[in-house]
Amino acid sequence: MVVALIIACEIGFWVLLALGLGARYLLNLRRTSVFLLLCEPVLELVLFAVTAYDLKNGAEPGWEHGLAALYIGYTVAYGHYTIRRLDGHAAHRLAGGPPPARPPRHGMPRARHEGRLWLRTLLGAAVACALLQGAVWYVGDAGDVSSLRAFQWTALRVAGIHGLVALAYLIFPKKAPAGAREGTAERRRQEARR
Repeated sequence: MVVALIIACEIGFWVLLALGLGARYLLNLRRTSVFLLLCEPVLELVLFAVTAYDLKNGAEPGWEHGLAALYIGYTVAYGHYTIRRLDGHAAHRLAGGPPPARPPRHGMPRARHEGRLWLRTLLGAAVACALLQGAVWYVGDAGDVSSLRAFQWTALRVAGIHGLVALAYLIFPKKAPAGAREGTAERRRQEARR
């Protein structure tokens, strides 16, 4: 049941996002759009409540409970970021807005971008670990919590690996191609003339 709900929440996330952006940019219904986008966190609350209810009714803690915690952590950390990025694309494609800013590709700006993404991953891992720890305390001695502990370590490993990737961008910043650097310098000179 929990796995089916995780899948339903993921589908619901994208459906609500599409409906919200469609209402905003195709139908010009700003309030409806805001309402639909604010319904996104309700999905995670439902998933959390169903998972807690499942454990309360004596379900053996399993991988599906750990997966639910990881999913909630991920959506807490990256949900708003995803909505904001896709809102920029929808404004550009559907409403004639400016193209959304692309993430930096080279140098220290890229390292800062990767660092900010890692902080999101760290937040997601912290939320997942806190939910899993709450589940461990909730179950107590009544069941085997080894799968919940395993998912805590999974969340910490993901945050650690992403941290190493972000650190690699800081220590070994990706250099822009020679032509790209010249184009950037030329663009700066043209902007300075205006």
